[in-house]
Amino acid sequence: MRSSYLLRLLALPLISSAIAARIEQPTAELSLPKRAEAAGGKFEGHDDKTTTDGGLKGTTFNGKNVPPGIELEGATLDEQIKDGYWLVEFFSPYCHHCKAFAPTWQTLYEFYYTQDVLPQTPGSGESDSDLNSFSRYYDFHFAKVDCVANGDACADKEIRSFPTIALFKDGVKVKANVGAKDMKYMSGWVEEVLESIRPGSRPKGGPKLPKVGDHEVEKTLMPEQPPMPAGEKLGAAATATASTSKSTVSATRIPEAPNPVGKSTPLTAENFQRLVTTTHDPWFIKFYAPWCQHCQAIAPNWQGMARQMRDKLNIGEVNCEVEKRLCKDVKVHGYPTILFFRGGERIEYDGLRGLGDLIDFANKAVAVADPLLDVDAAKFEELEQKEEVLFLFFYDHATTAEDFAALDRLVMSLIGHARLVKTSDPVLCERFKISTWPRLLVSRDGKPTYYTALSPRDMRDFRRVLNWMKSVWLPIVPELTASNAREIMDGKLVVLGIISRDRPEEFISAKREIKNAALEWIDKQTQAFQLERQELRDAKQLRIEEAEDRNDQRALRAAKSIRINMDDIERKEVGFAWVDGIFWERWIRTTFGISVLSDNERVVMYDYDNHRYWDNTMTGNPIVPSRTSILETLPRVVSNPPKISPKSTTTALGHVWWVLRGQVFEHPLVSTGLALGVLIGFALFARRHVKLDKLPTGYFKVGEKGGPMDGLLGGNSGTGGQGKVD
Repeated sequence: MRSSYLLRLLALPLISSAIAARIEQPTAELSLPKRAEAAGGKFEGHDDKTTTDGGLKGTTFNGKNVPPGIELEGATLDEQIKDGYWLVEFFSPYCHHCKAFAPTWQTLYEFYYTQDVLPQTPGSGESDSDLNSFSRYYDFHFAKVDCVANGDACADKEIRSFPTIALFKDGVKVKANVGAKDMKYMSGWVEEVLESIRPGSRPKGGPKLPKVGDHEVEKTLMPEQPPMPAGEKLGAAATATASTSKSTVSATRIPEAPNPVGKSTPLTAENFQRLVTTTHDPWFIKFYAPWCQHCQAIAPNWQGMARQMRDKLNIGEVNCEVEKRLCKDVKVHGYPTILFFRGGERIEYDGLRGLGDLIDFANKAVAVADPLLDVDAAKFEELEQKEEVLFLFFYDHATTAEDFAALDRLVMSLIGHARLVKTSDPVLCERFKISTWPRLLVSRDGKPTYYTALSPRDMRDFRRVLNWMKSVWLPIVPELTASNAREIMDGKLVVLGIISRDRPEEFISAKREIKNAALEWIDKQTQAFQLERQELRDAKQLRIEEAEDRNDQRALRAAKSIRINMDDIERKEVGFAWVDGIFWERWIRTTFGISVLSDNERVVMYDYDNHRYWDNTMTGNPIVPSRTSILETLPRVVSNPPKISPKSTTTALGHVWWVLRGQVFEHPLVSTGLALGVLIGFALFARRHVKLDKLPTGYFKVGEKGGPMDGLLGGNSGTGGQGKVD
């Protein structure tokens, strides 16, 4: 028994070494050793020469450049994978299974990264900012984590074996596989995820896969991409492989021009998803009802616009009486509703419905398909001469794909309002004093206004950035039109120049004077704002110092807790605009009593919310389009109370009508309730005041004279004789 016991003791080291040879992974409880040197090995590179240490190196596939893959670090792992889908391999450079799996992982990454997901759109797909980028279209990324160098992060993710491939969605692990897998298995997993992200976008039966180590493969036919004719396919293949012995045949079609016949395409629930929502093609679509008078009025202009957009932009229309479910899914609440779609994004057109207005918007929408323009100082100055409002995005080498993806989402919302460009030019950075990247500003007539949020999260916050853009996307002195009137006037005192295009010299001079007055007023308000903020800061500092001198800890804490919020200070915002006095002559005459034909160019300061205006200076003279006249009058108008008496745009009776119309008649529920109340009141009134003797006889009233039963009480019997009398 003693000898067997000794044999067991001698066998323990052999057992432990055998287990260590078969299982080459750290456990969550053990601390991982530090990485001393690159492992290397013939299994890592495709050519048996490249050393990757299990990482993803930059190569080429199907003739496209593939950048080095993303290698995640433990300290920033959660932050990097918090958005989108991430397929991550957790590996050890000492694990021979990881080395054997490295070529499969590298080929898988190259194959998917270079896929033409939307070959009908511009862009090579070699950059995440391209419209034809696989990573951008699916928001799907490949990455690796070295668990020797980042042991704590791997332990946090419960990685106990190598290699482990895990799928993360918005930072949450949804699935994991342990051990090396072949190309077919990995591709099947990826295809399943991609189909769930964008249904209908993946080929049935899966793509044609390359062999491990290959640098090219025949491209797979994607949905809604009919095969090229045989002659063209052979020609394309011959051209593509003229210098190589191995051919790569492209099965994708040459993109066709949009709207080839110049007509509005009727869309149904069956083809809407196939043509619009699952493609990256831009579509301008009208949702209408045949009985709607406004829809009938816009129909000729819509067809005319479709003819003008031939070979430029897809135009469509949906009959909501037939396609009720589709219109409900799109959330159409009124007719006509006009929407612009592109790549799953959409915006609503709320402009005028004339032919010229529709064509103008459509032409600007066509430019959305173009990549975001990268400008230098000279090009930007050239654009400033053409555009009144320009948004400028500053980036550097450290700007991420997520930053550019958030930027691209903004382009559609700016259609018809302003233009967005990007730059990394040091000259422009010096001009606008940019020292942190990325950064966003708007240039209006050369005057910059900066987006104040600087953190990466705020720069990628689509809603927050868009709300800021909406507040500054109008020119400093815009033209007042029916489509932007509410945006210009709501909550503001508007310095409104009433001028005429029919007098070109006066027109140019008046616009220049109003703009000069606006720029000077903005500068003064900026200085006053900064001075007021500094005064509040000084007051807070005085309270802190006073509390410290008295050694009053309670007062000191209260003083330090004071938060200076300039938004809480009530002030009337001032805007500037001009209006064509000839085109809007009737409205101007009935509202302000001014006619540009007889009164020449004039200026009114209009408080739309309170239905009042000022058209005279302190001396009683009319306000004219002059910098001096405007700046002398404006401070007296914005003071509280105003130092110049205002005029009303309505009479007392008109004010009552305005209140009733705005608060009662234009509110659907209140209007319905009021109508029901009137009907009920009328019914009660009629019931009380209609005489009973005029109603159809069906009963008699005792003691009623002249009735057919009077004889019962001794009255007239109706026959002329006398009845019995007591």
